[in-house]
Amino acid sequence: MSSDRGKEISQESEELNQNPAAVMSRYETQKRRDWNTFGQYLKSQRPPVPVSHCDYNHVLDFLRYIDQFGKTKVHLQGCIFYGQPDPPAPCTCPLRQAWGSLDSLIGRLRAAYEENGGSPDSNPFANAAIRIYLREVKEYQAKARGIPQKKKNRKPFDPNKGNDGSSSGMQFP
Repeated sequence: MSSDRGKEISQESEELNQNPAAVMSRYETQKRRDWNTFGQYLKSQRPPVPVSHCDYNHVLDFLRYIDQFGKTKVHLQGCIFYGQPDPPAPCTCPLRQAWGSLDSLIGRLRAAYEENGGSPDSNPFANAAIRIYLREVKEYQAKARGIPQKKKNRKPFDPNKGNDGSSSGMQFP
């Protein structure tokens, strides 16, 4: 992306901040807040990073940074409660961002990037490295909490059954 396009993205973002819509959905409010937070994170880097020069490494660094502000207890491998879904006592393991929160955050930032003039082809939030990171966080958190990861086995489609597996009562000639 050219530096002129980066200025346009920044200007569009500032205009959104100065002229909020009369009523915004919770999703739109979160998306704007997340976009502003990410922009502040980039500005705090030494040297500051313009959005137009942001890549997936900046996104990964941001995810690692916000992890420290999480509210989900994730047991470390050495913890006596590692792998237990309901530990009987407190421990000193750190609080982390829950996988689902990170996944939602990336979805909102991915949309905000494109809404603020970024190209879908160069969207750093859509990079495969981000998907891999999120998958690794999900798997680790599932193991740390003792939640088994099961892959869904898809059953072949049966036109005589509804989506929930129950009979639809419809008969076909």
